[in-house]
Amino acid sequence: MQPGCFDHQIYIGPPDIKGRSSIFRVHLHPLKLDKSLSKDALEKNLAALTPGFTGADISNVCNEATLIAAHHLNPSVGKHFEQAIERVIGGLEKTQVLQPGEKMTGANHEAGHVVVGRFLEHADSLLKVSIVPWGKGLGYAQCLPREQYLYTREQLLDLMCAMLGGRVAEQLFFRKVTTGAQDDLRKVTQSTYTQIVQFRMSEKLGQVVLRSPTARRGAGGEAVQLGQGPAHR
Repeated sequence: MQPGCFDHQIYIGPPDIKGRSSIFRVHLHPLKLDKSLSKDALEKNLAALTPGFTGADISNVCNEATLIAAHHLNPSVGKHFEQAIERVIGGLEKTQVLQPGEKMTGANHEAGHVVVGRFLEHADSLLKVSIVPWGKGLGYAQCLPREQYLYTREQLLDLMCAMLGGRVAEQLFFRKVTTGAQDDLRKVTQSTYTQIVQFRMSEKLGQVVLRSPTARRGAGGEAVQLGQGPAHR
């Protein structure tokens, strides 16, 4: 973007819980809801279950809930929202048959996330864990992240430990690891480099700015090497 093209640039992040409740109110209005449900209570409950969701995600949840209700020949939408949220987060449920060994590995992997998170002070609260294959994974653990914008180094490290709980469980119980931790490793790697490069949370590097214009042009290789050492620890 060239300077002068726009006078103001405004960053719009995902809505907070109050904003999500208001967006759900709009999308729930045209739906035929179960008579036992209170619309006000439903929108607040759904807002609490969908931290980090954007307006498009919320729209997808309502659309998916309607499709699920229609698939089951239900005249109204009610309990279907929970499954709709799972679909938006994890993708469609898989129907292929898993080998017994894969089921056992997947169950231990997800249990590892749960157990590690239970003993970490700053880990997100667990909402639901499933060993039913969804999307690209053989299961998932759904957590409720805190509604906060600032994180300490200790909080980030606890979140990373919880992500690696599944891989550690595989190592402890089967003495080997599988490809099931691929997404966990990607998230941990991204979090590690973000802490070092953007937030300067490395004790070794201190307050070194690794993304300065000079680092991008001439010292990019050196900057990356500086960050790799602490990251691999």
